[in-house]
Amino acid sequence: VRGPGPGSGSLGSLLSRLPLAPPRRRTASQGQGPPEPPLLRTSKRTIYTAGRPPWYSETGAPVGEAFVIGLCGGSASGKTTVATRIIEALDVPWVVLLSMDSFYKVLDEGQQALAARSDYNFDHPDAFDFELLVSVLRKLKKGKSVKVPVYDFTTHSRRREWKTVYGANVIVFEGILAFANKELLKLLDMKVFVDTDSDIRLVRRLQRDIMERGRDIVGVIKQYHKFVKPAFEQYIEPSVQVADIVVPRGGENSVALDLIVQHVHSQLEKVRALASAHQGQPLPATLSVLENTPQVRGMHTIIRNKDTTRDEFIFYSKRLMRLLIEHALSFLPLKSVTVETPQGTTYEGKRFHRQRITGVSILRAGETMEQALTAVCKDIRLGKILIQTNHDTGEPELHYLRLPKEISEDYVILMDSTVSTGAAAMMAVRVLLDHDVPEERIFLLSLLMAEMGVHSVAYAFPRVRIITTAVDKRINEEFHIIPGIGNFGDRYFGTDAPPACTDSEAMDC
Repeated sequence: VRGPGPGSGSLGSLLSRLPLAPPRRRTASQGQGPPEPPLLRTSKRTIYTAGRPPWYSETGAPVGEAFVIGLCGGSASGKTTVATRIIEALDVPWVVLLSMDSFYKVLDEGQQALAARSDYNFDHPDAFDFELLVSVLRKLKKGKSVKVPVYDFTTHSRRREWKTVYGANVIVFEGILAFANKELLKLLDMKVFVDTDSDIRLVRRLQRDIMERGRDIVGVIKQYHKFVKPAFEQYIEPSVQVADIVVPRGGENSVALDLIVQHVHSQLEKVRALASAHQGQPLPATLSVLENTPQVRGMHTIIRNKDTTRDEFIFYSKRLMRLLIEHALSFLPLKSVTVETPQGTTYEGKRFHRQRITGVSILRAGETMEQALTAVCKDIRLGKILIQTNHDTGEPELHYLRLPKEISEDYVILMDSTVSTGAAAMMAVRVLLDHDVPEERIFLLSLLMAEMGVHSVAYAFPRVRIITTAVDKRINEEFHIIPGIGNFGDRYFGTDAPPACTDSEAMDC
């Protein structure tokens, strides 16, 4: 998609607008591109760039692979701007923005000394860790969570804390050498080259390095002529031949961006939506419902009654939670053990053979079950997941995650107050699987579930144990369980229902 663009004007007139001296703050670091944000704010909505699509097969695996857009172009060509424009126009909830800048190699002392003098070539392929980059992008494309390095351009080293990124519908990968590796090219479904006039790129680089990075104009121009310009001519510009689309003038080229968005949408339409609810089939064997004794039914009568006071609602909900937790613990693996009683005789008993149990609540309503769990399980570790629905798309989004270390070695009790469609629960299970928790060690607990949610979770994750106090048959058009409990979080916490859902059980839609 080529077309004439406005003239760049003389280089001299552009340079005349630059400051001759840098600001007082000074760093010897190589230029760092804009940080990869955890979210993008558009005029319409906020797009979260770390999440997971709820599209799974009956084995719990993602259906299909993520669509990867590769953006290549010279330094300061406007790749990040193009990436942002594409993400805004796509209007999909699940996006990962991955920058090649995160994968610079760590420099040794000699290389750091060269970098301090602007004598290290950061634009050469050898400056990047392509092996790690390909590995990370391959996992992301398959829908797996990955650890992405955070590069510190001041010290030319990777920080100790790496960030966790989850799979997505679309991955936008940008970098000056995005097309320079054969294995990397195989992972790109669309290759876009951002073509910007060299004078414009130089001026942008000068403005950025002088104003934002405290460097002097002489050093910037020296580095440009010694490394940036030759690398562009040798490695970057020739890679335009493998591009599917060439975008002149970067983010200003709305025609090219529209073509890119149309093509990506056509590919996403081929991906299946949430697994069917398997209505009418028998409830799965992995489901266990608390025995419907007169006591249990009496407590359900109280908490389902719209006229029940908040104090009574909390009291009887807690009683049900305690019974639910006790019932769930009976499914933990026990081994036979013999102990000696105070009378000097032996007793043949049972003991939990694993060392740890971890509770994970789906915020906010699932957090109400933590007290019952800690009252029953001594020294239990707790984690939290916040999942909310994007009300434009109806899809759940992962907003917050805090899990204990080495959770993969534990039995995990996943807690939510109600489960209607199962979308939020499925996402939470997928997050646990991404942290290497075996599927058979995950127990999903809820006070009330709809048949649709039970089937969805069970068919996506057939080894997850599902435990509840009751199962209702229907959900209405607003995805509320019928006859149901109402908005559990609002009734428990005494808050008025907001215009848009905020509770995890409402997010389940």
